[in-house]
Amino acid sequence: MTRARIDAFAQAPSRRRKSASPGSRLGAALALALFAGAPPAFASAFDACLSGLRPLALREGVSASTYDRATAGLAPNPEVFDLARAQPEFKTPIWDYLAGLVDEERVADGRAMAAKWANALAAAERRFGVDGPTIVAVWGVESNYGRAFGNRPLIQSLATLSCGDYRAAYFRTEFFAALKIIDRGDVAQADLVGSWAGAFGHTQFMPSTFLRTAVDMDGDGRRDLVNSVPDALGSTAAYLKKAGWVSGLPWGYEVRLPQGYSGPSGRKGKQPMAQWAARGIVRVDGRPLGAGSAALLLPAGPNGPAFLVTKNFDAIFSYNAAESYALAIALLSDRLRGGRGLVAAWPTSDPGLSRADRRELQTLLMRRGYDLDGKADGVIGTKTRQAIADFQRRNGLAPDGRASLSVLTAARGR
Repeated sequence: MTRARIDAFAQAPSRRRKSASPGSRLGAALALALFAGAPPAFASAFDACLSGLRPLALREGVSASTYDRATAGLAPNPEVFDLARAQPEFKTPIWDYLAGLVDEERVADGRAMAAKWANALAAAERRFGVDGPTIVAVWGVESNYGRAFGNRPLIQSLATLSCGDYRAAYFRTEFFAALKIIDRGDVAQADLVGSWAGAFGHTQFMPSTFLRTAVDMDGDGRRDLVNSVPDALGSTAAYLKKAGWVSGLPWGYEVRLPQGYSGPSGRKGKQPMAQWAARGIVRVDGRPLGAGSAALLLPAGPNGPAFLVTKNFDAIFSYNAAESYALAIALLSDRLRGGRGLVAAWPTSDPGLSRADRRELQTLLMRRGYDLDGKADGVIGTKTRQAIADFQRRNGLAPDGRASLSVLTAARGR
């Protein structure tokens, strides 16, 4: 499970438990102290929770010395509860999502990384049958080729979540898994930083996923997704292979629908290619649909780009469990192979912005006095959306907070 997937997972409503274990009772006490606004009580409850978790961790195979060293003087981070419970207020249209993930900058960087790490990618493909462009595309989307790991100490975040009242059992499993990684000497505790939920490294594995899937590709006897690019690339290939990747099978391709199409669609509705051809569906490049089976994916409905997707798309989907994410990986991998990108246009008159355009927009907003913490980083967070919405109101635009072409054009003064 990767960072994006656990972010979505943790936002789902928690299920009721039939009985409370000692650990969950400690978690309830910790949460009560937190939400009562009593930091000393919170710290005390956290210490008690860590003491209660120690025998459970040892029972799971964590050594006493590792547990004690990792938790000595450990302070909780209450902020992770806010992040875990936060419901996203801004729904990103798929054309905005893809505009920022599959832009010319990421394509150029990906091609450079593919050339730099060609030997490691070739080794991963030989061993697991997953092609280099797909591996590099995962790397690019997950951490921007190692530039964005996240900066939260995993042990602190996972220990805090393990002692809360929000999916504590799940995060406890990840907490113990992170301790096992330290225990086995794969990654040092100081290097285990990542998302609030515990994903880390070049391709953002959760600790339990690491234990099940990570491989040592550089031959140093450790599986290190933080300091070893070969290990990270090989582990990504290993994950996709276990998820059902079929060597030599394309993830899918863009297709053109017959006018007025109203037939079946959906990622799970795979049918023989002959049936799709009989419905008048053709590839946009004019080549035959080929053999095998596929499903018809219409991420923006029948008036937007359409795709026939194979089981390899499902393997990518399993990395995050979001169709938009899987499509970003798939389309980026095509661009890394030299493809031209989408042919059909998204059904919008106001397209999204690349990261370069987003940085320009942030710079223009700051020049107009908006407080964005001095950052033009291309990340459209809360402050940027608030600034955009205010700018839109002042300029006669619908204040939806979107970083779109219309906003950029207005900010440029045209």
